[in-house]
Amino acid sequence: MWRFQHNRHHDVSMIASLCMRTTLTLDDDVAAKLQAESRKTGRPFRQVVNEYLRAGLAQRRAVKQVAPFRVEPLSMGAPAAGHSYDNIGALLDEIEGPEHR
Repeated sequence: MWRFQHNRHHDVSMIASLCMRTTLTLDDDVAAKLQAESRKTGRPFRQVVNEYLRAGLAQRRAVKQVAPFRVEPLSMGAPAAGHSYDNIGALLDEIEGPEHR
């Protein structure tokens, strides 16, 4: 009989460890949206919070890390005689004419 009680106690503690009770401070706008969802669906607030936390965590795991965009500079060489890269607008006017815009 003692062994049965011990196993039963162990089962209860395993179940208790699956549900953790904690205090969570929510911003007012987040709490209002969760409460509205709870009222709209008729589900308990706790269930709505857990659902949205799970969805958010799953989405973060699903987002692929993308390498940052990099531009490799290429040398344009020296400008043609009498031209300068210092004023691109003037250079475009000289090369393409004033109608380039």
